[in-house]
Amino acid sequence: MKRTNDGGARRIVVISTGGTIASRWQGTGYAADASGDDVLATAPLPEGVTVEVVDLFNVNSSRMTAAHQLALLRTVHETLADPGVDGIVITHGTDTLEETAFFLDLHHTDARPVVLTGAQRPFGTGDGDGPGNLYDALQVASSVSDLGVLVVFDGRVHAARGTVKTQTLAADAFSDPSADRLGRVGFSRVDIERQPERPTPLPLPAAADKADPDLPGAVALPRVAIVAHHSDGDPFLLNAAVDAGARGIVLVATGAGNATPEIVSAVADAVAQGILVAVTTRVPAGPLAEIYTGGGAVDLVAAGALLTGTLRAAQARIAVLATLLAEDRHGAGDPARGTALLRRLLDGPVRAEPGLATGGSRSASAVAARA
Repeated sequence: MKRTNDGGARRIVVISTGGTIASRWQGTGYAADASGDDVLATAPLPEGVTVEVVDLFNVNSSRMTAAHQLALLRTVHETLADPGVDGIVITHGTDTLEETAFFLDLHHTDARPVVLTGAQRPFGTGDGDGPGNLYDALQVASSVSDLGVLVVFDGRVHAARGTVKTQTLAADAFSDPSADRLGRVGFSRVDIERQPERPTPLPLPAAADKADPDLPGAVALPRVAIVAHHSDGDPFLLNAAVDAGARGIVLVATGAGNATPEIVSAVADAVAQGILVAVTTRVPAGPLAEIYTGGGAVDLVAAGALLTGTLRAAQARIAVLATLLAEDRHGAGDPARGTALLRRLLDGPVRAEPGLATGGSRSASAVAARA
């Protein structure tokens, strides 16, 4: 579908992937089944914008897989190969939007914007937020450049990195608990308030050429597991992930990145086998910090794990996955090279004064003050 306005129009491609913004009642619950054209028809177009729709797939985002994300990444790169395209909007479910946005951002080398949006209320409801979010996303995609991949939701513009779903049902579903929003949009105006911090983007993974969400197993993708620590936590699940063939593990630690001596030992064993281990925290905001021994972050780093700065579990997993895919592009993985690349994608750890060591790109004092 294409809508055309008079002269000088900005050409935006909308890639539809499903989610609540495309979900209709199925008798027992909602599921994604509306086409991209149907979704677009609910929203007015910003002045001076033309839109073309690509129906890539149509799934609830809780069913999102790496194969879906790789197919989307490939489609984004193919779309931007056309110099006449001014930007891309992706409609996506909110459950895993933060993972897809970060994955795309890690591989986004173009100055033209890629904007993800969705909805908290289903397609066709009288109070639906999808049309407004889509309008705002189109406005942003036709107005900005050189900001990487963005998330636009409820009048706010967020950088992909660090932005997570913080509300299960409320309209203001997304934020970065450790940083300010990137900007805002409303009344046909886009205001960008800061520049996002991004590592040098990665090239397109070789797996993107073969990934097909309709043919599971079309390409072997690395297993990356998330394992959470808690009171009474032991290495059982971490070791199970290793036994299941995980090539990467994200440990969701407590506090500023702390676990137990037994888990530290299991991490050291995993690292010795060439497995990438990243440590994040179950605390919503703030940086990881090498403060405690006795199984804490001091010992986890000494065992070979990397701290994830302010990235939380889902996006930390995407950083590990992207690292492994990049290594596979070069053939057999080199553990030292993989660790160095993952460290760059995590943008840390950055050491500071004793007791204030942090991961992340901001100065230690700034991060500690924010925390």
